[in-house]
Amino acid sequence: MKIALAQLNYHIGDFKKNIKKILHAIQRGENNGVDLVVFSELTISGYPPRDFLEFNDFVDECNLAVEEIAKACTQTAAIIGLPTYNHNAKGKPLFNSAAFLTGGKVQSLTHKTLLPNYDIFDEYRYFEPNTSFTVIKFKGKKIALTICEDLWNIQDNPLYILNPMDELMPEHPDFIINIAASPFNYKQVAIREEVLRKNAVKYGLPLFFVNHVGAQTELLFDGGSLVMNKAGEIVDEMKFFEEDFQIYTLEEIANVSRKNHLERPTEIALIHDALVMGIKNYFGKLNFNKAILGLSGGIDSAVTSVLAAKALGNENVYNVLLPSQFSSSHSVFDSLQLVENLKMRYDIINIEKAYDAFDYSLKPYFKGLRFNIAEENLQARIRGVILMALSNKFGYILLNTSNKSEAAVGYGTLYGDMNGGLSVLGDVYKTQIFELAKYINRHNEIIPENIITKPPSAELHPNQKDSDSLPDYAILDKILFEYIEQRKGPKEIIALKYDEVLVRRILKLVNTTEYKRYQTPPMLRISQKAFGMGRRMPIVAKYLS
Repeated sequence: MKIALAQLNYHIGDFKKNIKKILHAIQRGENNGVDLVVFSELTISGYPPRDFLEFNDFVDECNLAVEEIAKACTQTAAIIGLPTYNHNAKGKPLFNSAAFLTGGKVQSLTHKTLLPNYDIFDEYRYFEPNTSFTVIKFKGKKIALTICEDLWNIQDNPLYILNPMDELMPEHPDFIINIAASPFNYKQVAIREEVLRKNAVKYGLPLFFVNHVGAQTELLFDGGSLVMNKAGEIVDEMKFFEEDFQIYTLEEIANVSRKNHLERPTEIALIHDALVMGIKNYFGKLNFNKAILGLSGGIDSAVTSVLAAKALGNENVYNVLLPSQFSSSHSVFDSLQLVENLKMRYDIINIEKAYDAFDYSLKPYFKGLRFNIAEENLQARIRGVILMALSNKFGYILLNTSNKSEAAVGYGTLYGDMNGGLSVLGDVYKTQIFELAKYINRHNEIIPENIITKPPSAELHPNQKDSDSLPDYAILDKILFEYIEQRKGPKEIIALKYDEVLVRRILKLVNTTEYKRYQTPPMLRISQKAFGMGRRMPIVAKYLS
């Protein structure tokens, strides 16, 4: 049996485009004598459709689409994901389903059993879990068809009381197919491989895994679809961050060992490629192609600019330098060197006169109080106003350049440097940004070395450095990681030999600045716990504040 895996980039709710991609893949399979083309979870709708699933019109469009696609499955069969209606009197209104298409129609539906309801997942909000289990019989073979999470209850800390594969094994399946929407984080590739390996080994069956690829707002899907033999060895792995289509022969998969030693990208390379894809897809799916950002001479804006240039093309990134009377000369010089290296468009707009005008207007009402954060934030907001004005005038999307370390402790100005349509680095710690810069410069110097080596500074008052307000990033980021990603409390973090006063100060900053993060643009998710849809915290709360 010849099986093709179609790893495609879908657009949520763009039924016409999604159908066209799917039909093209089925035709490609047919042209190559393929028996079965396998697509990913919720293919027709795109993943995650979220509250679009509350509209019958949306679900109806999905089901009309699968009927249209089924008509093309006369020579080649297909497995394809979509939401379907639950016609039972009780339970949630929908199932997360996989349709088996052959003979020109939908032959059967397999529903997802294990519905994740943690981090970015909300599936139990919409879907009813499956309670009946049967294999798909096709061309003399029995297929154990599972949907993403259905294979994930095999780890040391099971979340569910049921394991779908245990229910299917009495029917003696010949192989496993898992269609998935498995979002990227820089640890996920290894974790996912281990989960799939455990399934192949436990059940002694070859396994075909097909994943989404592409960005859906802040969620990034890396692809990495793969095929394993029954020993849990990867026979082949598909591309990361790109569409791919590969054909396999079941008999060969069942008998061959690992095809090659897999040379996977490093974590920082994966993060780099994920962010580039995230920018590219965010713009492309919104029908925009030009970005604007404030280029400060610091490492965050420099890395953002380079990533945007890789995603959109150098000519489509507009860098605006916005120096004030507090800006150092090297900030402008370093920024100019960067835009020259990549031949990007730029302008210099000095904000000193605008600041003086605001200072003059506010002086009577500031009542002679000394210069403080009010004047610092005023500069950031002037910059934000200018960038948004240019965005409105010329139709650019403003890229936010703040990092996760800053976002965590509230080191940013609402309606100023926290402006933007998309936050590129909002899930990337400062220490990781230094690694990204070095990775970008691995072949030649794109980001000027001085930007990487000079002490970070917001340059909102004379001789300012980030270290005046924050602990050293090497320490700050480790404490933040333990609290945000590892969900450790203050006592547990202090037990790791961190200073108690410092730990409690940092955790208080994180919790008391939650209100700021509620007002930030979507942040491209690259970690196991990102700010945004996967981390839900109350604003008006007392814990650790």
